Amino acid sequence: MAQANVKPPSTQVSSRAIVWKQIKRHRTIYLFISPFYILFAVFGLFPIVFSIFLAFHSWDGLGPMQYVGIKNFELVLTDSQFWQAVLNTLIIWVESTIPMLFFALVIAFLLNSAFVKLRGVWRFSFFLPNITSIVAEAVLFGAYFQTKFGLLNYLLEKLGFGAVDWLNSNFWLQIAIAIMIIWRWTGYNSIIYLAGLQSISEDLYDAARIDGASVTQTFFRITIPLMRPIILFTVIMSTIGGMQVFTEPQVLTNGTGGPGHGGVTMVLYLYNQAFGNHLFGYGSAIGWFLFLIILLLSLLNSLLVNRISKS
Repeated sequence: MAQANVKPPSTQVSSRAIVWKQIKRHRTIYLFISPFYILFAVFGLFPIVFSIFLAFHSWDGLGPMQYVGIKNFELVLTDSQFWQAVLNTLIIWVESTIPMLFFALVIAFLLNSAFVKLRGVWRFSFFLPNITSIVAEAVLFGAYFQTKFGLLNYLLEKLGFGAVDWLNSNFWLQIAIAIMIIWRWTGYNSIIYLAGLQSISEDLYDAARIDGASVTQTFFRITIPLMRPIILFTVIMSTIGGMQVFTEPQVLTNGTGGPGHGGVTMVLYLYNQAFGNHLFGYGSAIGWFLFLIILLLSLLNSLLVNRISKS
């Protein structure tokens, strides 16, 4: 019978000694990179692990924890308000992501065109909303969306349309949140698309023009197929970000989600349950359901984009 190839203890000890010797030799390098790993362990890894532990307990943040098993997860499954928040989030995501990525692709295509001048100025202008404070943006748009004294209703009335009750109607509140997301992230995605467009060889476009292809045919036959990996990246990132919308509805509605709760997103509902009602265990369970929903939607988007691009 063949014996297993097991290293003798002396070899294992010598290997460990070599590893520790290498660590000691390069201790200065490890010292310089250690802050990242320490901060990640404290503010990244520990909260994730603790949230798993907390999801199986009932805790108000002050008193002793009480083990409840999977009751928090069962409560999430039967919580109609949570599933309403999921529906609200999906509606806002659809209303914001599709126009945002379309506008971003069009803007990137125009910025990549030869007839556009001052490209650097335009790039900065489109990217500027992304570096603006989200809270400042939400406060500013809150003034725009006011029913009686808002700028948008003033313009609508001047154009002959009636005033819109932006913040008290579920439909219009979700549209308002979607507009804020579009305004903030369109420029960011257009810069990503522009980088992808500039990586496409001009020889392909020259050959298409020689063959008599129109601008539309060039766009859908060359640009879109070659941009598939970048489009997939922006779709997945937009999905992750869209499922985590919080600041916009929180500031617009003062955390209530509006009179009809149409602005209650999943993260806002999680925040209200954990920090408003002090149900930290239940909030942790909601967080893990949020993780699963984002994961499933990201996989679904990946499959859809790949199928559309190959068709």
